[in-house]
Amino acid sequence: MGCPLLGHVYPVGIWLLIMTTVAGLLLAAGFSRRFGANKLLQPLSPMTCVASQACITLREGVDHTLAIIRPGQPELASIFTAAGAEVVVFEEAEQGMGATLAHGVRSSMQADAWMVALADMPWIRPETVHSVTQALRSGAPLVVPVHGNRHGHPVGFSSCFLEELLTLRGDQGAKSILNRHADRLQCLPCDDPGIYRDVDFPVDLDPLQSPALP
Repeated sequence: MGCPLLGHVYPVGIWLLIMTTVAGLLLAAGFSRRFGANKLLQPLSPMTCVASQACITLREGVDHTLAIIRPGQPELASIFTAAGAEVVVFEEAEQGMGATLAHGVRSSMQADAWMVALADMPWIRPETVHSVTQALRSGAPLVVPVHGNRHGHPVGFSSCFLEELLTLRGDQGAKSILNRHADRLQCLPCDDPGIYRDVDFPVDLDPLQSPALP
């Protein structure tokens, strides 16, 4: 069984690799209330901050990157633009992460699949992002990286979950979809503790507490 393209017939696996466009959605519309300042602007090194590192890593593994932010964040918008992302302002960010994710999907309807990452997780390794992308392009409907029996980010969704993604609300993100479709979930073992390390408090930026940057 194959698929036609420009007069040729390719095996289904090759067709998926050619045709699947993966959009990276970087959720960056939170309010950093526990941190006490905008945690995404905090420096990680002289050359990068939390937001830019998370964006750069995601961008390298997908076809197109959208950073979804709340209104009134011109500095953050400039950082994401410089890092190669399209900035999408979500006017109703107070509705929570689920609504933010739905807005990101609505803003990238041309994609065949979506990879969802959080802007406060700068320690994810590029090879982890590439592994999730590869799984989506190979036909996996739902993908999550796993380290030490813990699920993490980024999470991959194929287009068969489009309607469910568009109806998300609240602060739980897409966790409800993962729970409902556990039988379709492909877990990718990885040697990457960065998949579950985020920034909530200033101490999380202590080099002794966090894994090395990608």
